[in-house]
Amino acid sequence: MRKEHLKLTESEHSYLTTLPSSGQLKARQFKRAMTLLLLDEGKTMTEVSKLLKYCYPSVITVRNNYLEVGVQCLEEKPRAGRPVLIDGLAKTKITALDCSTPPLGRSVWSPRLLADKAVELALVEAVSHNEVGRIFKKNHLKPHLKKTLRYRQDECFIYSADGEDFVALGGSLLISGIGFSAMTKERVF
Repeated sequence: MRKEHLKLTESEHSYLTTLPSSGQLKARQFKRAMTLLLLDEGKTMTEVSKLLKYCYPSVITVRNNYLEVGVQCLEEKPRAGRPVLIDGLAKTKITALDCSTPPLGRSVWSPRLLADKAVELALVEAVSHNEVGRIFKKNHLKPHLKKTLRYRQDECFIYSADGEDFVALGGSLLISGIGFSAMTKERVF
């Protein structure tokens, strides 16, 4: 005599059998639905894990979740994640700040100086020098190389080291007396 791990109601069984044929399931949801159906048929948890190539503890977790919340166990729970602290506008402001003249005694902005100044000017609540470095790395910018910065009237063009890509900043955002608002990436031929 086999041990029954769970018993689905008729409505749950029909729901789970029609759900995979809809073609709108994610792979995880499909495996959970198949796990429940196989357990309802009387298969052991070891057999289910071998049939679905699912680890044994995962089969137990699906069964326990079904017993707690029912068919809602198929849905993904919201996952915790780190919130975005620096959006695109803040990145643009930091890049524009780099186009301004560096503090007295410095020839160029360092990532640490930019991070400290951005917090001081309340452009962002908090930013590390590593994040400032990632902003420039992502845009292929090398602000520490003086030759990469070129100015024309109210615009700032930041060229990459190879001289092909550049970021043009211009507009109405005031940072330290220099106006910048948008960042567009174009190719120079």
